[in-house]
Amino acid sequence: MRVIAGVARGRTLAAVPGDSTRPITDRAKAALFSILHSLGMIEGRRYLDLFGGTGAVGIEALSRGAAEAVFCERDRLALKTLRRNLEATGLAEAAVVAPGDAFAYLQRPGLAAFDVIYIAPPQYQGLWLRALQIVDARPALLARDGVAIVQVFPKEWRAPALSHLALFDQRQYGSTGLYFLGPATREPRALEEADPAEEGAADGSPAQPG
Repeated sequence: MRVIAGVARGRTLAAVPGDSTRPITDRAKAALFSILHSLGMIEGRRYLDLFGGTGAVGIEALSRGAAEAVFCERDRLALKTLRRNLEATGLAEAAVVAPGDAFAYLQRPGLAAFDVIYIAPPQYQGLWLRALQIVDARPALLARDGVAIVQVFPKEWRAPALSHLALFDQRQYGSTGLYFLGPATREPRALEEADPAEEGAADGSPAQPG
């Protein structure tokens, strides 16, 4: 795993020992951030990397100019790896690490709205749905133009019954499914995804071979 673009471009990210996490592949991450760039959801934005694991998504966002990333993680080994990756990339100052249960964090009173909430829990436990339902029940957690993204194995996904959020796009990259949801009042907008060969150019950097 590596940081694909931005100030920490090319830095290698350590993996969490064992199989307690499922880090996003570089291919899927490149596509994800191409889409987020097209939505204007990177520079100056506030991220919540729920079930943070290695921190790959939040770290990529910070490298590309996000204002802040909050990482929520309760696994001891994952927290150690996450903090190591933040230090290795020089991005720790813009990060907030929130050790503990993701669901308890989502229900904390007084949380400021996030522009992007990334939900990528351990698979086949239904945790993504539980987290998404909490975000849906607390619409103030997501900015008015914000996006909640669920990363799951495609066979895990089923259309949830939601009151305030609506699915507006979905993508599949091998065994990784990405599902994009926003406030139901959000105006529909076509998502753009750059050619993977061009990934890295969004921040003004020339494309590099993978």
